[in-house]
Amino acid sequence: MTASKAWISGCIGPRLLADERAFFADTRPWGFILFGRNIESIEQVRDLVVDLKATAPERTVPVFVDQEGGRVQRLRPPLADRFPPTAVAGRIFRENPEAGERFAWLQGRLLAASLRDGFGIDGNCIPCLDVPQPGSHSVIGDRAYADDPRAVARLGRAAAEGSVAGAVLPVMKHLPGHGRGEADSHLELPRVSASREDLAAHDFPPFRDLRDLPAAMTAHLLFEAIDPLWPTTLSSTVIGEIIRGEIGYDGLLMSDDLSMKALRGDFGDLARGAIGAGCDLVLHCNGDMAEMRPVAANVPELEGESLRRAERALDVVRGTPDAADLDALRDEFASLLGTVSA
Repeated sequence: MTASKAWISGCIGPRLLADERAFFADTRPWGFILFGRNIESIEQVRDLVVDLKATAPERTVPVFVDQEGGRVQRLRPPLADRFPPTAVAGRIFRENPEAGERFAWLQGRLLAASLRDGFGIDGNCIPCLDVPQPGSHSVIGDRAYADDPRAVARLGRAAAEGSVAGAVLPVMKHLPGHGRGEADSHLELPRVSASREDLAAHDFPPFRDLRDLPAAMTAHLLFEAIDPLWPTTLSSTVIGEIIRGEIGYDGLLMSDDLSMKALRGDFGDLARGAIGAGCDLVLHCNGDMAEMRPVAANVPELEGESLRRAERALDVVRGTPDAADLDALRDEFASLLGTVSA
């Protein structure tokens, strides 16, 4: 079997172009990720997913999307049901913790059904385990379950377990915590001045509690108290001492999108830097061939511990969804949602 290389790629539009098909067959990304620009219709998305997977027919090729609910939902009506922001689970949890956890599980399970059954998509970048702080940027906002780390951990685990029950790989984000970011990392690099002690008490716990999950994503944040020079994605200190060490995460670790404006520089250098810092995979999302070429040229083949972690993550994708009655789950979800709006 041909080995894959240590990157996940986007593509430029709703259909795979001939030059993209040849490029991906040659550069062998481990997986792919879809965005709004890739989405026109149900049949078109299904066909695109099939074509992406067919670039490496001899192996399992996961296709991811950010389908959290609320404002971060790439597939929207009429193609897919609209889901509420994950903060709704936190509101239910405050009144009834068991009901809140059940709601989060149902959302994870129903999102998985929508993605896998409807489109063939088998990876979802959930749960968002960032714990917001007063004054932080709204880029997280209602994407956070709650401002209590314990509630975030319980709700995030429920959502991840719902996704796994639907045989869709969850990717927790953004390690080791994006809740204190005072800027949008899509546009610039946020800097965090909090002490290591405060971070350990408030930001890290949800990730530590969910350190057994199979896949995770870094944050493009600079933590001044840990590494004043390099943002997490490029920091061997943050990844080695905090993510792999203090948090104890031994799952598949991918970078956040290298094409976000938080990171600056040559894309080959960024890809090499992220892998060198300890990421197993780099993520490049925008489909720009001029950027993808140096990324693909500067990542290694997956091997060793990174390959082991990747294979463990793919066990979820290769699994079979549970035999849940989806109509009954939708009714239960709607009933719990009704307690919030009442």
